This record gives sequence, structure tokens and C-alpha cells, in this order.
Amino acid sequence: MAPATQPVPIKPPVNARREADALAQKPARLTPTSADDGTHQLLKWGGSTLAVGILCALLTRTVFGGIGPQGPHTNSGWMALIVTMMCLPFGFLLFLLGALKWLRNRRR
Repeated sequence: MAPATQPVPIKPPVNARREADALAQKPARLTPTSADDGTHQLLKWGGSTLAVGILCALLTRTVFGGIGPQGPHTNSGWMALIVTMMCLPFGFLLFLLGALKWLRNRRR
């Protein structure tokens, strides 16, 4: 049977106390301090994606033959419907996120 060995204690780094003191003095920043936090890009791209979805929905209903009980009547209608169903939810959520960030930044 092998003899039991004592665990070796782990030594803290030499400058651990200095780092702990520095962290205690700095306030924690959870949000970026720069004015460019992505709000403008979210609003711009969310709005444009939403606009493309609305445009494709209107084109599907009017120009591309309309939508019957079994779906659009033409191939281009089906393609526009697919683009609509991708752009509307994604663009809405992107625009909503940008609007909420804008409201949060306005309160500061």
C-alpha cells in the first residue's frame, strides 16, 4: 500500500493583494461607455429588414398573383412569401431590440 501524501497548498500570486485592491477601487461597468453601442445599427437594419418583409407581403398579395386557400398562385409569389416569413419576425425583433436600447440610453 502506498503512503498517503499531504496535499500541497496553493500559493496565491505575489500581486494578488494589489489586484484585489485595484478591483475594489474601480466601479464595475456593465454597459459600454462609448456612444456607439450598436443602437443605431439595430434600428437601421431592423427597420430595413422589416420594410423588405412588408414590401414582399404586399407584392405577394398584389403583383405576384395573390394568395389562395392553398398558398400563392405563382412561383414568384411563393418566393416572396418565403422572404416575407423570414424578414417580418427577424426585422421586428431586431427593431424592437434597437428601440429598447434607445429607450434605455435615453434614460441615462
